[in-house]
Amino acid sequence: MSRRVQQLRDHDINPCVVETDASRKCMDDNNYNKNMCTAYFLKYKSCRKFWHDVMMQRRRNGVKPEMPSAEERKKMLESMGKPY
Repeated sequence: MSRRVQQLRDHDINPCVVETDASRKCMDDNNYNKNMCTAYFLKYKSCRKFWHDVMMQRRRNGVKPEMPSAEERKKMLESMGKPY
């Protein structure tokens, strides 16, 4: 597995691994018919937007690291409910 692929699979780097996997599985299951997977794509897009906004807010506030760790993200989601 290449270094880039490993980074994308790392839950500390990519907060939307679950949504990515769901989208890919839908595409595999539906013979790559994108129309059948729209809901999965929207959920992935919402996930990316949500965590991008969190990262940008943390950057503005000077919080390091800019992307919360997987454990920290899990606590955030539990406290607010899944926003996406």
